Amino acid sequence: MASYNRVILMGNLTRDVQLRFTPNQTAVAEIGLAVNDRRKSQTGEWVEETTFVDVTLWGRTAEVAAEYLSKGSPVFIEGRLKLDSWEKDGQKNYKLRVVADRMQLIGGRSSSGSRQEGSGGYPGRSDDTDMGSAGIGQQDDDEVPF
Repeated sequence: MASYNRVILMGNLTRDVQLRFTPNQTAVAEIGLAVNDRRKSQTGEWVEETTFVDVTLWGRTAEVAAEYLSKGSPVFIEGRLKLDSWEKDGQKNYKLRVVADRMQLIGGRSSSGSRQEGSGGYPGRSDDTDMGSAGIGQQDDDEVPF
């Protein structure tokens, strides 16, 4: 039986990046992502629905996220779903999260129009240091992640 586990999300961080390191010094970051969906209700009114997703980033991707992202920053994530399970007080608990394979920072160009080098290979990274103020609709055509 074939299966396919792929998730593509674009949203805004709900909190600052939490970066830590494993005992062998591999970077790992946890982020919260808010993804909005707009649809018509049965009465014909537009309804905004927000889904909150926990995302885990590893390695250089985690380090780049910690360096350039903060609460409110827009970001594009591609990855896979993973179900965590643990037992606490005799109760079995489960949590579905996304493990990111790819992250693209979303933002426009700076006033000089140049791009910053050394951004960890993420083509969406620009000279803007205040990524939190960059809107999702402000990216250039060459930065659209899909």
